[in-house]
Amino acid sequence: MKIKSFLAKPYASVVHKRIQKSMQTAVADQQHILQQLLKQGVKTIFGEDHKLKEVRNYKEYSAAVPIRDYEAISTYIDQIKEGKHNVLWKGKPLYFAKTSGTTSGVKYIPISKDSISNHIGTARNALLCYMVESGNTAFADGKMIFLSGSPTLERIAGIPTGRLSGIVNHHVPGYLRKNQMPDYETNCIEDWETKLAKIVDQTIHQDMTLISGIPPWMQMYFDWLIEQSDGKKIKELFPNLQVLVHGGVNFEPYRRKLMDSLGKPVDTIETFPASEGFFAFQDTLDKEGLLLNTNSGIFFEFIPAQEIFHDNPTRLSLEEVKLNENYALIINSNAGLWGYNIGDTVKFVSLDPYRIVVTGRTKHFISAFGEHVIAEEVEQALLLATQKYPARIVEFTVAPMIQTDGELPYHEWLVEFEQVPDNLAAFTLEVDQQLREKNIYYDDLIRGSILQPLKIKPLQKNAFIDYMKSIGKLGGQNKTPRLSNDRKLADALLS
Repeated sequence: MKIKSFLAKPYASVVHKRIQKSMQTAVADQQHILQQLLKQGVKTIFGEDHKLKEVRNYKEYSAAVPIRDYEAISTYIDQIKEGKHNVLWKGKPLYFAKTSGTTSGVKYIPISKDSISNHIGTARNALLCYMVESGNTAFADGKMIFLSGSPTLERIAGIPTGRLSGIVNHHVPGYLRKNQMPDYETNCIEDWETKLAKIVDQTIHQDMTLISGIPPWMQMYFDWLIEQSDGKKIKELFPNLQVLVHGGVNFEPYRRKLMDSLGKPVDTIETFPASEGFFAFQDTLDKEGLLLNTNSGIFFEFIPAQEIFHDNPTRLSLEEVKLNENYALIINSNAGLWGYNIGDTVKFVSLDPYRIVVTGRTKHFISAFGEHVIAEEVEQALLLATQKYPARIVEFTVAPMIQTDGELPYHEWLVEFEQVPDNLAAFTLEVDQQLREKNIYYDDLIRGSILQPLKIKPLQKNAFIDYMKSIGKLGGQNKTPRLSNDRKLADALLS
């Protein structure tokens, strides 16, 4: 046992015991966090606008602060970008995490000096819990790869701004820097294919023990390694590889191919991070769900998923939730996000401790590759394309095409035309370009050669009507989903 794994063992034990203890105090911790948030919030412009000085408990808080999405809170973000202090939280944000929006385009999510530890500490805790649960600390001695965005940051109103994964890269502890792959210069490369080629060159002969990233990025990395090594499986190249850390998208569609690429099984750790916060992580190897992060600067609220678009939805604190019910996840954080709807839905699979699974989004979406494309974006892209290349659309739906026999994956658009455009190829390129302009994540994936441009498959007349009839949902309020994260609907239509 080398020095890092030797020292990690007692440290992991201490942190694990602390987390175990906090499981028993989750409700009290949440109440304490709310009071701490209010204590700071009264000193802000937001606090003055919502009379937080008069708020004493959760019931009063939920009456004073409405549920908001980014569009509704963007006026406060704009004030921060204009240089104002004490807007949503004390002082100015430490960073802006730049992420894809919905109707607003790019979002700028504040990360404060108080909230940065939520992002860094939770990622650390996930690894330390794994060490204790598995007994495996040896991976700490090998090389670790974190497939992330560029750590190069721009400045907006003097605030460093970039992708969350790039921001986090600046906070990797010094004792891990020598283990971290790739090097900083490679991480700064914007073009994904160029970057991946460098990563493969740097790592193919290293003793890799941990790989972290979103599943499609991992798979592309594995594919290139296999090609460069004349077909060797990943575990042949990295015999000491022991764990994959993943999050961001559903792992299941990728599991079979990833494990086949590996050649031998390795452990996996699931996490639930976002630009707005690190909400949950896998703390055990043998129980379902992710441990909710109840003592890390975030006060959670839960709205029954079916009520999320009501004017006055039911708002629940942690002690009020029930098992196996879908809730929209609402956060209040020490980054200055108040009553913030992150757009995800969760379900509790355990209340002692509080463990969740992520069940979807509050709106139809497609995010099989981390792109978070929403219905409004695809509808607008299609509308603008029809204005340039006249066509009449009856109905459409979009699904990911992951298994492509060697091609890059892509979005497949299944479209029933009343009038097919004269030049379908040009029309398809226009739809793709419009979508890229509306969604920076999708654009990143195309530019980085992780996805190829979308493809349109024209369907026969009445395809959607016949499908809805076949499942007994023709008429009434039943609608065909415009976006799916799997191919169930697409394959049914094609068959």
